[in-house]
Amino acid sequence: MTVAENNVSGAVREGVVPASSRAERFASYDVEAFEVPGGREENWRFTPMKRLHKLHEGPDATGEVTVDADPAPEVTVETVARGDKRLGEAGKPSDRIAAQAFSTFVSATVVTVPKETKASKPSVIRITGPGEGKLAYGHVQVRAEAFAEAAIVLDHVGSGTYADNVEFVIGDSARLTVVSVQDWADDAVHVSEQHLRLGRDASLRHIVVTLGGDVVRVSPTATFAGPGGDVEMLGLYFADAGQHQEHRLFVDHAEPNCKSNVMYKGALQGEGAHGVWIGDVLIRAAAEGTETYEVNRNLVLTSGARADSVPNLEIETGEITGAGHASATGRFDDEQLFYLQSRGIDEQQARQLVVRGFFHEILAKIDIPEVRERLQAAIEAELEAVNA
Repeated sequence: MTVAENNVSGAVREGVVPASSRAERFASYDVEAFEVPGGREENWRFTPMKRLHKLHEGPDATGEVTVDADPAPEVTVETVARGDKRLGEAGKPSDRIAAQAFSTFVSATVVTVPKETKASKPSVIRITGPGEGKLAYGHVQVRAEAFAEAAIVLDHVGSGTYADNVEFVIGDSARLTVVSVQDWADDAVHVSEQHLRLGRDASLRHIVVTLGGDVVRVSPTATFAGPGGDVEMLGLYFADAGQHQEHRLFVDHAEPNCKSNVMYKGALQGEGAHGVWIGDVLIRAAAEGTETYEVNRNLVLTSGARADSVPNLEIETGEITGAGHASATGRFDDEQLFYLQSRGIDEQQARQLVVRGFFHEILAKIDIPEVRERLQAAIEAELEAVNA
């Protein structure tokens, strides 16, 4: 490789020059394989770098998170050392912060649903931040072995700065529902890369709910290890004044006859509220029979709020079942408001009803009653602050 070629390769690796294909996305466990991002790179151009507490520069941990588990009786939860050979099975870090988190965590939490087991209740893993002014790195892996079936809730609460990698290893014909809740305190910064790996005929419903925190950036990547996989990636986010909530998704179809469906919905209110959604789907040449669709909807409730939505679809074979994407950002529908007000409902209540209806499609897919009720209550509390 010439010097010029090496320079171009490095620039593409860091996203200064966007890769011509998502298939070229660079990934590594080595922190030094990534340059320190400055914010101009494609992968970082929406992220407020000055509010990351220098996470992208790789500072040492100054605290640690607390992990509390309430698993189903059939599910095991282990605390393992970083040398455990299972860790990293679902995928490699694709940015410097994720690589730093993978290289720095001291111990990891591994949740396992044994082969041919159906869990009798959802398993809840609560992760509490290191505390205001402190920084921590972490790692969680969820394993659903062949023909297993379970629901897992990852509940993120508390204060501080936290970067982690989360892995979901779904065995052949296993069925898993995951709800990742980011309900942080107002000061919190959370940067998380999530790796979803589905075996043959496996099924995963992956739900991300982001409600709190100063800066939250969640990046799920779904890959298929065999044909017949089915992944549904759902998201709900509600950004208040000054909050930055960013969701970056990548679905990599490299196996035949797999399905993916992505639906994220966000509401934004208040000065400086910022929602970012990036949805990338790659259908490789070998992925014949793929069926995929992705959609993002944003509802801007007040002036001063901003939503960025970028869907991308790359297809390398024409032998697919179907593929499409859609994105829309807008304010309230005046006709809906008029209809409700004409029936005696005041404008504030009418606006709240519209937002509830907007989120209903996502909430209805959360089939864990206690989680759904909690999220409904949180959204109700957010809506109380919506100005007419």
